[in-house]
Amino acid sequence: MIPKVIVHNSISIDGSLVNFDVNMNLHYQITSGFKADMHLVGSNTAKIAIDIFLKEILQETEDDFKKPNKKGILWAIPDTSGKLNGLLYIFRQSEYCKDVVVLISEKTPKEYIRYLKKRDYDYYIVGKDKCDLKLALELLNEKYNAKTILTDTGSILSNLLIEHGLVSEISLLVHPVLVGKKSYNIFKNIEENLELEVVNKEYFEKKYFWILYKIPDELKNLSE
Repeated sequence: MIPKVIVHNSISIDGSLVNFDVNMNLHYQITSGFKADMHLVGSNTAKIAIDIFLKEILQETEDDFKKPNKKGILWAIPDTSGKLNGLLYIFRQSEYCKDVVVLISEKTPKEYIRYLKKRDYDYYIVGKDKCDLKLALELLNEKYNAKTILTDTGSILSNLLIEHGLVSEISLLVHPVLVGKKSYNIFKNIEENLELEVVNKEYFEKKYFWILYKIPDELKNLSE
């Protein structure tokens, strides 16, 4: 069974994901309302977040070689090439992340697999070359009872999920700013027009407009 997948992002008026100040408190206030069972995070986004938001990177400790016992939400990260080799402990240390589940392929470097085993990360092979997203979602539902999965990652993963018909809802927090030439459009890789249904909308702080769209059932699970 494929869980309900919600794509949530904060964007500018012209659809950019970057080069403007995001209201992070409001962004996460909205995400908490979805009561997701897991977060799905792209490896590129995770790597960029480390570079941008961490002024000082703490060192890996002995405790990072075992599963943490803490509250939070599980993160699932497709990382078939091992971009996060040597860096996953940063998320394991985060107060927002309970632990990380890594989704790999048959071609994932053996060095990365050894890294995951040594530190007791849950990992699953879900594809020959790249990550089979449909298979990955089914696995997360089966292994972790993930009925609702939220992704507020960048455009690559969210666009792939949409293109494969795996997304149920798209949530957008529109900020009152035009980025212009420096914009990086959230949906720049979508090939076909998709007609969506507005199911909710709200105005915050006389500045921000939140819109929740539903993808009609006939446009979902197109990869089946």
